[in-house]
Amino acid sequence: QVQLVESGGGLVQAGGSLRLSCAASGRTFSRYTMGWFRQAPGKEREFVATITWGAGSTYYADSVKGRFTISRDNAKNTGYLQMNSLKPEDTAVYYCAASAGLGIVRDVREYNYWGQGTQVTVSS
Repeated sequence: QVQLVESGGGLVQAGGSLRLSCAASGRTFSRYTMGWFRQAPGKEREFVATITWGAGSTYYADSVKGRFTISRDNAKNTGYLQMNSLKPEDTAVYYCAASAGLGIVRDVREYNYWGQGTQVTVSS
């Protein structure tokens, strides 16, 4: 089992920045691909970004490419999502997740463990 706890969400004006953190405990976090997803009211959960276990590869949704940066510190069992130039359409609950899959994992169904989510609200 891997337990994940997100933090860092909040209310920010458009154009602002937030940094989300995902603290992991339990099984060796470093062996899992990590992903960030988000879910807005009335919408399905969507992929945001992912990073492989060794942090060698990252992949982003087109909607956040160039504005968000995913990273991880395996020594601290923590993952991060730096979000810059935020837009109102980025408003959602953000979830971190861990996948036992190899390489880049974008499919929500391939993630084994999920955090409880943190709310991000971007005002216009």
